[in-house]
Amino acid sequence: MSDPQIIHLADIDPRVSPDELIDGLVPPPQFESVSFASYRPDPAQPSQAQARDTLEEFAAQSGSGGRLFGRLFGGRKGRSKGVYLDGGYGVGKTHLLASTWHANQKPATFGTFVEYTNLIGALGFLRARDELSQMKLVCIDEFELDDPGDTVMMSRLMRELTDAGVKIVATSNTLPGALGQGRFAASDFLREIQALSDQFSVISIDGDDYRHRGAPAPPEPLSADALEAVVAAATGTLARDPFGSLVAHLSAVHPSRYGRMLDGVGTVAWEDVDTLTNEGVALRFVALVDRMYDRDIAVHNTGVRLDAIFTDAMVAGGYRKKYLRCLSRLTALAQKGREQAAEAQVNAV
Repeated sequence: MSDPQIIHLADIDPRVSPDELIDGLVPPPQFESVSFASYRPDPAQPSQAQARDTLEEFAAQSGSGGRLFGRLFGGRKGRSKGVYLDGGYGVGKTHLLASTWHANQKPATFGTFVEYTNLIGALGFLRARDELSQMKLVCIDEFELDDPGDTVMMSRLMRELTDAGVKIVATSNTLPGALGQGRFAASDFLREIQALSDQFSVISIDGDDYRHRGAPAPPEPLSADALEAVVAAATGTLARDPFGSLVAHLSAVHPSRYGRMLDGVGTVAWEDVDTLTNEGVALRFVALVDRMYDRDIAVHNTGVRLDAIFTDAMVAGGYRKKYLRCLSRLTALAQKGREQAAEAQVNAV
């Protein structure tokens, strides 16, 4: 067994060219092999199977419209150029979005709302629009309504892309404080983005967070000695950082480069995790966890348990859904870390 490569994320400041940003708009490693066939809808939630079937037909079409769309959306055959997929966190929206990308004709792009706004920032709106207009499909994960400026800019982009004949599928990430219990309201969406009302069909997916089935809370934090044992038993590349140094470093790296920071990393080990009290710092950390989840990176930590990483006021505030999604993903990654550690112990016997 080869020795692990230990790196420190706080030492990494990657550079990414605009062209690399375009080329990088593909499903992340965790979703590089998913399909509609591998999606497992909850039998108790028929909206999940309906969403899968709708998107599967949508991906198979060379243009917009179709029989299923006509049935679902009151005869709007030929009008819907895109689908807006609404649902709580952990119901499989990203799985379905990536499945649509895989099944659709290429070229196509896949990225989060933030990755597309980063692209516009790097290229400028006109060049970003022109590049994306060459695509047959644009997939936008975690569409956010918490920044009016970004929302208007992305609304314009989506409208101009659909006018150019590009199909779009987006998933929602909305403010629960405005929309109630974390659920998306079509009327608010259409009021916010009125020009898209004739081009997009809203599909709601119900269900519970699949990541919490069998793992309702993050594992307890490790002792310092236990963390040392994890590091010693690691294989591949492990990123080890004092938590305070890591989150401080994030302010010096644009979020568009967080994914590049994590290239090749299979495991992270955080020392002395503490509750974040600054919302700007917390939101940058959320962006990092999103990229970690994309890459299915196992998490180990000392300090506080990971569900105490945000203050109660943050979780109850305007960015509630962002924090809840982050906690859900951290739970899954920490559970993966514990499973890895248990397997390593068995192999060592």
